[in-house]
Amino acid sequence: MDLNKYTSNVKTSYLAQSLQELLKQEEELVALSADESMKEMAQADLLNIASQKEALITQMDEILAVEEKEEEFPNEIVLEIRAGVGGEEAALFAEKLAIMYTRYAERRSWAVSTLDISESALGGYKDVSYEIRGKGVYEALRFETGVHRIQRIPATEKSGRVHTSTASVAILPIRKKVSFQLDMKDVEIETSRSGGKGGQNVNKVETAVRVIHIPTGLDVRSTNQRSQLTNKEKALEILTAKIQLLKEQEDHKKFSDNRNDQIGSGDRSEKIRTYNILQDRITDHRIKESWHNIETIFAGDLDDIIEVLSNGKQGTDEGEGGEE
Repeated sequence: MDLNKYTSNVKTSYLAQSLQELLKQEEELVALSADESMKEMAQADLLNIASQKEALITQMDEILAVEEKEEEFPNEIVLEIRAGVGGEEAALFAEKLAIMYTRYAERRSWAVSTLDISESALGGYKDVSYEIRGKGVYEALRFETGVHRIQRIPATEKSGRVHTSTASVAILPIRKKVSFQLDMKDVEIETSRSGGKGGQNVNKVETAVRVIHIPTGLDVRSTNQRSQLTNKEKALEILTAKIQLLKEQEDHKKFSDNRNDQIGSGDRSEKIRTYNILQDRITDHRIKESWHNIETIFAGDLDDIIEVLSNGKQGTDEGEGGEE
């Protein structure tokens, strides 16, 4: 039994103290049982202690198992959506995706807070990032990273041509334990005023923070906190998580032989899904599965898609042709 794993964990240390007391009592009783006159009583007490020890160890193992799962699938993520190819149409699509995910989060009773929004001229999103907290959030959304594509006829299109626009989605898990330590010498910090809708300033002081990791070029903006300090702390936390994830992905590329066969590669440049408005169909290209009732899905009804991806289900759809 590795007692250290229980004593070194803050969630089990108080139970570990009780276990240590039982072990001490057990040692004393073993010594006492050497006396024939005390042997029967000592053995009865030893059985009782053994039962208590087993219950404590079971309880602590369950706590550690939950913590291990939370480390693998943390209950906090950052969702980033960026407009891709397609100009203003791509920005409008990015906004549509943002609404889809935030409404899905509401259905799951997850807490959503906006970290940063950059709006386009027509009201769409050039890019947007949210912090989402809730039980099972990363486990549910971890396969959403990649390029999403929409095919539709824009309202401004007079000739009826179908336009294709893209937006990229990134799901960043915020883990409690990170192996990477951020060196502040590698970080550049910029401050600015937090902007409101339509570009109006909602603060007269520079509370918005942008942090840049010079070696990798990764950057994070945080604007939703009221003070510059809290925005800085949040941005640094997310930047650390980004670099940690980048290193994990680099290791994964080195050592995984079947990376291309996995549903969730974590590659933001990988085309994963097409939303075809005219055919009322969403197709996930990784598993060759399609769903209909597209506006219901855009309204946050993602349960079927999330479930199929989580189960790794393979399938085909006869109406999938033409979405290369």
